[in-house]
Amino acid sequence: MRRTWLVVIGLLIVTGGGALAWWRWGPLVVEVTAPRRGAAIDAIYATGTVEPTVMLPIAPRVAGRIVALASDEGRAVGKGEALARLESQDLDSTVEELTARARYAHADYDRSQALVKRGVAAATDLDRTRAEAEATDAALARARTQRGFMVLTAPAAGLVIRRDGEVGQFIAVGQPIFYLSCCAPLRISADVDEEDIPRVTVGMKVVLHADALPNKTFDGEVAEITPKGDPVARTYRVRIRLAEPDAFRVGMTVDANLIVAVREQALLVPTTTLSNGAVWLLRDGRLARQPVQAGISGATQTEIRGGLDEHAQVVTTATELLREGHRARSRAAPAPAGAGVPGAR
Repeated sequence: MRRTWLVVIGLLIVTGGGALAWWRWGPLVVEVTAPRRGAAIDAIYATGTVEPTVMLPIAPRVAGRIVALASDEGRAVGKGEALARLESQDLDSTVEELTARARYAHADYDRSQALVKRGVAAATDLDRTRAEAEATDAALARARTQRGFMVLTAPAAGLVIRRDGEVGQFIAVGQPIFYLSCCAPLRISADVDEEDIPRVTVGMKVVLHADALPNKTFDGEVAEITPKGDPVARTYRVRIRLAEPDAFRVGMTVDANLIVAVREQALLVPTTTLSNGAVWLLRDGRLARQPVQAGISGATQTEIRGGLDEHAQVVTTATELLREGHRARSRAAPAPAGAGVPGAR
């Protein structure tokens, strides 16, 4: 029995030693790929929101209760078109009262003029009645203007993009009921990290993608850069002009790549091949570490500026198992999906 156990233990040692030796000195199976030529794109990544270039909040100048709504979200309106009407009974009564007072004041002024001409009344009476007539006229004009404020109208032709009010609701002074988009096409406001903002310039090309519009990309252009950043978020706001504004809707979230530079026919390798400034090559069945000079780096592809032959076999994933001079055999890696390197640096 003891001899049997010794034989079993010996076999286990030999097997384990062989497995260890094979792991240490046996050939590894690695995926390899060849560098390829393509466009290396140095881009700054940002997220933004589609918004109107001009958005006008429409609010009453006089508090009141909504009694009628003449427009709704998504409706195009013309300049001066009525959008809503607020309750105006009190102002109607005020206008009627002041109209009556104005008639009496003008009649009194006319009588004073006649009496002064006949020499029956003094000139001071004429001055007093004139002042009273003018004062009542001013009060009546003010009341009529205030009553006119109870009808909300569009200050310009545009599109109603939001309505915050219902019939019967009391609206305070300055509380917007409608938001009107007008006078210019939609744009994108994107927040760019303060470390990247020095590389952003007006006129820079932008490639855009929205989750709401899958499998499509859109072109844009940097139109404005706000001079003051957000000290909390450490970002600067960048306005992007859209080449196809009609394809978007207000409020959509958009991914933006601001194109800093494009280098055509650059030498590209998968980003996973690089580790500490070098790639691993398969040469004559053995691994070799090759230092390289990396350029534009993206999520999937990285540009190689020097140190690598375009016919080399590059190990696709650099791991701790790779050692200089270790034997290995290759397995072709799947072809990369894209042709460029949309990198955010």
